[in-house]
Amino acid sequence: MEGEELGGDEYNLQEEGEEGEEEEEEEKKALSEEEEVPAPCPLTEEVLKEGLSLLCKTGNGLAHAYVKFEAKYKDLTDISLLECFIHLRYVDLSENKLRDLSPLSNLTHLLWLKVDRNLLTSARMQELPYLQVISFAHNRIKDMEGITHPRLANLSLEGNKIQTALGLSHGQLFSLQTLELRGNMLESTAGLNLSKLKNLYLAQNAIRSLEGLEGLGQLTTLHLRDNKLKTLDGFCSSMKCLQYLNLRGVSILLLPPPLA
Repeated sequence: MEGEELGGDEYNLQEEGEEGEEEEEEEKKALSEEEEVPAPCPLTEEVLKEGLSLLCKTGNGLAHAYVKFEAKYKDLTDISLLECFIHLRYVDLSENKLRDLSPLSNLTHLLWLKVDRNLLTSARMQELPYLQVISFAHNRIKDMEGITHPRLANLSLEGNKIQTALGLSHGQLFSLQTLELRGNMLESTAGLNLSKLKNLYLAQNAIRSLEGLEGLGQLTTLHLRDNKLKTLDGFCSSMKCLQYLNLRGVSILLLPPPLA
């Protein structure tokens, strides 16, 4: 009997050891993904030709140029070839392995940019005067610094690793109306005080407190589902346009009214 009991203990210890090893392997895998250095895969002329479309007149009306480019699922690590295509207005580079968007700095006519599911750690870019829509969804971005496009109206940073919005450039983002921040690591709303903002999506973060909302006078939609809020302190009387508030998955602690 003693031998049987000992055998059971040995089995439990072995099982625990295996679980510990599995956890270590998962941590190492996550770390290796963070440090992943993809094999070089520059944009080629062949891929470039395949992705160009939508022939339009240039600004002076005397010539034509392609204004749309799409290259998804190409494992691209370098897009230097795009530097010369200054007339591009719509660019989709999703599902690649990009870490650097600096070649897009010359695309001063760019209106729409999508770079979802790459390896970007920053949203910082050269200011583009006409850029109105950007999607950085599901990258590895850790902050909101360096986003300064004056006509930007729609910005998605869903599924990144942003912990604070305090680096947001309020002075340059006076046209921003929709901000998508679902699935990040935010603990507070501080820094999101954008005067023209109408739609703010903050679901699936770790928000514990509502701060700095007093300037959101034009906000109509606010998503706060699946956060860690316990109270609704932080809402302001200045938020007179708010029409839709999503608090699903949030456990609000309701306190009894004070005794007279």
